[in-house]
Formats: sequence, C-alpha cells, structure tokens
Amino acid sequence: MNLKEIVGKKAVEFVKDGMIVGLGTGSTVFYFVHAIAGKVKDGLNIEMVSTSIQTVELAKSLGLNIKELEDVDHIDLAVDGVDEIDKNFNAIKGGGAALFREKIVADIASEVIWIFDESKDVEKLGAFNLPVEILPFGYSHTIRKMTEVGLNPVLRLKDGKKLITDNHNYIVDLHLGYGFNISEVKEKLSTIVGVVEHGLFLNVCRFCIKGTENGAVIIENPNKK
Repeated sequence: MNLKEIVGKKAVEFVKDGMIVGLGTGSTVFYFVHAIAGKVKDGLNIEMVSTSIQTVELAKSLGLNIKELEDVDHIDLAVDGVDEIDKNFNAIKGGGAALFREKIVADIASEVIWIFDESKDVEKLGAFNLPVEILPFGYSHTIRKMTEVGLNPVLRLKDGKKLITDNHNYIVDLHLGYGFNISEVKEKLSTIVGVVEHGLFLNVCRFCIKGTENGAVIIENPNKK
C-alpha cells in the first residue's frame, strides 16, 4: 500500500471546478498532480500555479494548465507535503529546496492542505534538520553568524556542489535536534542578514491528510475554522 499515493488521491476531493490551485513540491505531491490530471481529463476545469520548476515540468507533461503566479489574483487552495508535522500543526518543509516559493504560495492561498504519510507525524519537530534559504552573496558570513548563535548550520550540497534553488539561492540545513525551541530559533534567524526564508510553517494548514495503513485520515486544524 503506497500511503503517499493514497493521500495524493484523497486531496483531489477538495478541488472544485473553477478553482486556482497551488501545487507543492515533492514525492507525495507527485501523486496529487497525477490524480488531478486524471480529473482534468474527465472535465474538471481548474487553473494551477506551482512552487517549483520540477512540479511545473511534471504538470505540463500531463497537459495541465499552469499559470505564472503573477498572472493570477488569488489562490483558492494550496496542496503540499511536509517533512515533519507536530500535534500543533507546526511543520518543517524544504527538503526539496523549494521552501521559499512554497511559503509564498501558502501565504496567498485561501486554504492550505498538507498531505503526508504517517511517518511525518511527530510529537515534536527536530529529527528532520530545518532548511533555511540564504543569499549566495556573503553566504559564508551568514553561515558564520548562524554558527555563532548556536544554530549548527550545514551548507547543502548536491553532487558535490552547492545546491542552487529555483530562486538561485543556497540552502543551509540547521541541525537543531529533536524538540528544539521554535520561538527561539525564529528569533535568532530574524536577526541574521542574508536569510531569505526558513522552513518553519507554523499553523498554516486548514486540513491535514495523513496516510495510514487503514487509509487516508483527514484532520482539521481547529485554529483555522
């Protein structure tokens, strides 16, 4: 049983005719995009914007109508995955290096749905390192300042080279440890010049769809009713 596929298909039930839908990034969203493509072929009329070049390419290969973010005046629904999510609907995202665009789309959307398998459901954040997008200019100094305030940064590499995001920035992964103080980390990052955005998505989603061995479980965030 592929739990990611189960939740990807379940999320399609929230998509209504005429919507503008924000597409996230990652392996779970891959299944959502394929499922939504099937509904479009059956007559569902929607427009979409994406959070990454990778998802744009996938969507276009399936014949979906992808718009530039600047060409839409709103987003009705954003669907995306998470790397970790706790019981207070606080999530870490950015494993796919698209956190900045993902956060912009989530902020614009009227409603946000996180889709994930049960392995991403945690009591406290921190087993997954916190991604932070930083500017290339002066990046070594940005990393030094992170180190000085105890954030334990590690520059992310790909194939032995600095990973470059779709916005032509770098990613630093903070090794904070399980159960780190979210407010304290946010405050420290806010003081460091060169930080573009961090991967903490706090109380953003309206619904979660969690894949379990018993099927998809829909969880509503009571703070977003």
